[in-house]
Amino acid sequence: MAGLVDSFLASAEALTDCAKRNTLAALPVVFLALIGGTYISYQFFIYLRILAEAYVLPGVPLSTFGAKKKAPGTGAWAVVTGATDGIGYEFALQLAKAGFNVFLASRSAEKLGKVAAEIELAVPGVRTKTEAIDFSAGNDKQYDALEAALKDLPIGVLINNVGKSHDHPEFFHQTDEEEIRQIVEININATMRVTKIVVPGMIDRKRGLIINMGSFAGQVPTPLLATYSGSKAFLIGWSQALAEEVRRNGIRVQLLNTYFVVSKMSKVRRSSSMIPLPKQYVAQALRTLGNNVGAVGRPYTSTPWPGHALIDWALERVLPSKGPIFRSSYEARLRTRAKALKKK
Repeated sequence: MAGLVDSFLASAEALTDCAKRNTLAALPVVFLALIGGTYISYQFFIYLRILAEAYVLPGVPLSTFGAKKKAPGTGAWAVVTGATDGIGYEFALQLAKAGFNVFLASRSAEKLGKVAAEIELAVPGVRTKTEAIDFSAGNDKQYDALEAALKDLPIGVLINNVGKSHDHPEFFHQTDEEEIRQIVEININATMRVTKIVVPGMIDRKRGLIINMGSFAGQVPTPLLATYSGSKAFLIGWSQALAEEVRRNGIRVQLLNTYFVVSKMSKVRRSSSMIPLPKQYVAQALRTLGNNVGAVGRPYTSTPWPGHALIDWALERVLPSKGPIFRSSYEARLRTRAKALKKK
């Protein structure tokens, strides 16, 4: 009997030792599974947050910046550059409908007059002003005239929309010098100069909204569009720095990170869930104002369109490296370049 008990105890001890060894061996696997589960849960939370900010959570109301929807003509002014078509036109029209008077700045006086008339017809009582300026010229006299025209207006919103891209994808060393100059002048210098004109008044009034039009080409360097890509990358850093400078004065600066939108610049003519019409894009941008949506963890930046937001999330939070994106982008732009050159 004693031998049987001893045998049982020995077997139990052996099983216990085996269990301990197996448990210790399994600890790394359990630890890795815990890390993986935590990471997946976090990414799923970010995904839900993006959807909530895109579809559910309200943005900052435009009345914060002086809109008076119920009394057209009595609200603050919204200044829109590049306002005669596409995204700029929609910003001007939708801001007028929201209760702002609108100041339109673009190159063609004829087109400006037409857009102003359309806005006044669509929103009875709203006030409009226009200033023809060639932002590609960098002409001091034209900027002086613009500053004089804006001087006495209570400006609540500035939309730095005017922009220029390349005529077609091209290697940097083969890009036309004038095209390079115009891209830098319009995308960078014009944005800074108009902002410098408008900001002092916003500081005095202790309120204001400045929206700068960014691009995925600035977020992800784009081969064969090097100058345009670099100009949009500049806007990312500049917008964030400016935003921190002026936020204590009641001024909000927001960079809109944008993928394709149906427009002359993008040369895309058909809309989809990933490529909105300007009307759709602007409505979403204004509705989610102040929300990062897809630009998770990037201050003073928003990727408002849901389709764009999910791409942004994948680029920054899911993909381990942007190297493959660079290579595929290069190949795609190379094909586009070849097609464009065949047409010339």
